[in-house]
Amino acid sequence: MTENTNRVAIITGASKGIGKALARRLAKDGLAVVVNYASSQSAADDVVREIETAGGKAIAVKADVGTSAGVAALFDAAEKSFGGVDILVNNAGIMKLSPLTETDDAEFDRHIAINLTGTFYGIREAGKRLREGGRIINFSSSVVGMYGAGYGPYAASKAGVEAMTHVASKELGKRGITVNAVAPGPVETELFMTGKSEELVQNIIRNIPLGRLGQPDDIASVVSFLASTESGWVNGQVLRTNGGMI
Repeated sequence: MTENTNRVAIITGASKGIGKALARRLAKDGLAVVVNYASSQSAADDVVREIETAGGKAIAVKADVGTSAGVAALFDAAEKSFGGVDILVNNAGIMKLSPLTETDDAEFDRHIAINLTGTFYGIREAGKRLREGGRIINFSSSVVGMYGAGYGPYAASKAGVEAMTHVASKELGKRGITVNAVAPGPVETELFMTGKSEELVQNIIRNIPLGRLGQPDDIASVVSFLASTESGWVNGQVLRTNGGMI
């Protein structure tokens, strides 16, 4: 807890699912947390309330991370409330499955805008505004490497995130800022479960050596390490947290 005194983390898309687990875990680790949301204000407020009840510090900030102005406003709010930013977790994302031949322009553009361009805006802003020794933690997916049917726009956006992670780690390393990515496998969240039959879910589980879906807290534990001072020699890496699926 001592090492995290006065350290501040921004987590995009933190009102539910994996993002919610990240916010709770980093707050438990002693960081002040900025809970970003796009539309779920009540859910974000609930996360903040839970953190504060447990003795932590948090604020909820509405911002569209698919715009550069939204990301800048998110950093502005964090600096105004807590005095600076040490960690950015680019967690916000969408996933809608469809064959490439049936994916319309708007759906493709939406995946790129939120998953890829939003991460770019975050890296760019964090590279200018994180304090020395900061951490940028991006979210990819273990779909990159598996490239299953129906995942075209999603996999493309996440592959781009991995490429930017490697490049940014080289550009920002001289300031002691590390840039890594977490690439979860199947995690039991609303985002993952929506539209999947029980039969499909069981088929997925059969391909996971550990025999279960991941849980948000499994991912939060990995992010907790990457956000800590103990991860200072880990840079430019993609951690595939998927139970051995790939």
